[in-house]
Amino acid sequence: MKLIESIEEMQSTAINARQAGKTVALVPTMGYLHAGHASLMDEGRKRADILVASIFVNPTQFGAGEDFNTYPRDLEKDKLIAKAAGVDYIFAPKASDMYPTGYQTYVNVEELTLPLCGASRPGHFRGVTTVVAKLFNIVMPHLALFGKKDFQQLTVIRRMAADLNMTVQILGMPIVRESDGLAMSSRNAYLSQAERQSALCLSLALQSVRGAFRSGERSVEALRKLALDIINAEAFAVIDYVEFYHEATLTEVEQVDDRTLVALAVKIGKTRLIDNCVLGED
Repeated sequence: MKLIESIEEMQSTAINARQAGKTVALVPTMGYLHAGHASLMDEGRKRADILVASIFVNPTQFGAGEDFNTYPRDLEKDKLIAKAAGVDYIFAPKASDMYPTGYQTYVNVEELTLPLCGASRPGHFRGVTTVVAKLFNIVMPHLALFGKKDFQQLTVIRRMAADLNMTVQILGMPIVRESDGLAMSSRNAYLSQAERQSALCLSLALQSVRGAFRSGERSVEALRKLALDIINAEAFAVIDYVEFYHEATLTEVEQVDDRTLVALAVKIGKTRLIDNCVLGED
């Protein structure tokens, strides 16, 4: 496994791989890797000749007052996890290279970025789509893998790739959870022991909604109340949103069905966590 920090070296490596007839898979990350990231890398390893994991805490997707400066970073640990997953190259560019002096070009997906996290974090998705477009141009992957925990992000990136005629295939991978149900996230490291226990309200709320759906409940109002009651019972929890949207269009639904996305964003203390499920999926 090789660490590459230079954009030019990463591009030339990708060009050489493609010219040799090899397929390239990319797992974009902000580092502080965990088993969720490793699951993406494991799948990428199966599907491509060359596996690249990018590690870049992208400043343009953080808003004022958010946790860019404190976002957890541990490159040495990341190297161990990536190597164990069979990564060939870690691409870890510098922010000053990705956004040099005078930088002024951004990619914006319009409607899909308005609800959910887009409403709570203005400008966030412009930063996400811009950096992912740049990573696609630098790494030149045939395949890129993203986790479904960031469901809106996955949907937005798929739209960007389709709209801009990018040839990369976008693969969404299942959420990886701790044994108690908490969705794995680098930000879980912020949680105190008491907050960590409180954070289980997200997955418990989804389980309750899913169980009621399987029992025949189709009312958004009734299902939302189930989720709200569970989350509001936790002292550390402050709800950002509990929404029921069509999984493809991210538009609100009046009655749920097996294509309904249930999306949650909740602050546990100072830590904002997200989770989701699609009711028709196991």
